[in-house]
Amino acid sequence: MLELHKLPFLAMGTECAVHLYAADRAEAERCAQAAIDEVERIESRHSRYRADSELTRLNRAAQCGGSVAVDDETAALLDFAFAAHKKSAGLFDVTSGLLRKAWDFTSARLPKQETLDELLPRVGLDKLRWKPPCLSFAVPGMELDFGGIGKEYAADRAAEVCRAAGSRHGLIDLGGDIRIIGPHPGGEPWSIAIRHPRQPDAWMASAEIDSGALATSGNYERCIDIGVNRYGHILHPATGWPAAGLCSVSVIADQCLVAGTISTIAMLKGVAGIDWLRGLGVPHVWMDEQCRQGGFGSGFREA
Repeated sequence: MLELHKLPFLAMGTECAVHLYAADRAEAERCAQAAIDEVERIESRHSRYRADSELTRLNRAAQCGGSVAVDDETAALLDFAFAAHKKSAGLFDVTSGLLRKAWDFTSARLPKQETLDELLPRVGLDKLRWKPPCLSFAVPGMELDFGGIGKEYAADRAAEVCRAAGSRHGLIDLGGDIRIIGPHPGGEPWSIAIRHPRQPDAWMASAEIDSGALATSGNYERCIDIGVNRYGHILHPATGWPAAGLCSVSVIADQCLVAGTISTIAMLKGVAGIDWLRGLGVPHVWMDEQCRQGGFGSGFREA
C-alpha cells in the first residue's frame, strides 16, 4: 500500500518539498533525493551568487561587452528567454535583474530616479546577440539573471527525475512553484491553496490539478510598503519601477516554466494583463490592488 511522504529541503533561497507516494519511507527518500540533487545541480549552475556558476561565467563576459559560448542546457534556457521576451513585447527580460542594484526590499526607502536612469541603458535583451551557441553583449556592464525562470525550470526537471526514478504519484513544491508528478493513487487531483496577497493567514483561491503545473507571481513576498502604496519586486524593464495594477496572478499550464512566465508577464502588464490572460485561454486567477478577483478557469475555485 502506498503512503504519502513529505520530504522538505531548502533551495534557491526558499522552503521546498517533495511530496511522494511510496511503499515505504526509504523508497520515498531515494526518489526525493534524486529530485533534490537535480534542484541543487541547477542552482549551482545558474545562481548569480556563486563565483563558480555558469551564469557567473556569462556575466563576466557581459561586464566587458564580450562574447561567450554556452552549453546545451543554457542554450535551451536562453532560447526560452528570448522567445518569452519577444512574445511579451519586451516585458519579460532576463537582463532586468540588474535593477536590483537600485532596489533594497529589506529597507523602507525607494531608489532615486537618477540611480535607475544610470542602470536602464544596460537593461534590454534586445541589446544582446544570440546566435547559438554564442551569446554576445554589445553593451558592457549588462547582466543575465535567471531568477525569473530558474526555480520553475528546476521544478519541471525535478518532477521528470522523480518519474524516471519510478514515482507516479506526487508533486514538487519549490517555494509555491508546483509541478505535478502524478495524481493521488486513486486518481484524485491535488488541492493546492493560493495565498491571499493582502492577508498572510488567508487564501484567495485553491487549485485542483492532477497533472501539469501551477505558478504564482505576486507583489507580496519581497516588497516595500510606504503609506498605502506597495512596491513589489517584479520590476518593469523599461522604467525600473515595480509592476502595478495587479497584486497576484496564478496560472495552470503543462510546465511550471510556462506557468511562471505567463503569470509574471501578466503582472508586468498590470490591469491590461486581465484581458491578455483571458485571450490566452489558460486557467488562471488574479487579484488586483483593490482586492477584486477574477479568472477562475478550469481547476480553480474561489476561497
